[in-house]
Amino acid sequence: MTTATPEALTVPEVMAALRVGRSTVYDLIRSRQLPSFTVGRCRRIAADSLASYMQTRIEETD
Repeated sequence: MTTATPEALTVPEVMAALRVGRSTVYDLIRSRQLPSFTVGRCRRIAADSLASYMQTRIEETD
């Protein structure tokens, strides 16, 4: 049985997905609204975390 490894997105990829600037992505990370982790000096966001954040925002507007 194998499990798929979650995709790890870069900050620029998250910027493109959300259509926001770099500082907005880092603000979301700092405020813990968007969980992230580091690999060496590189910041990564799990694709599942981004999807969860987006779903939460959609539900808040309904």
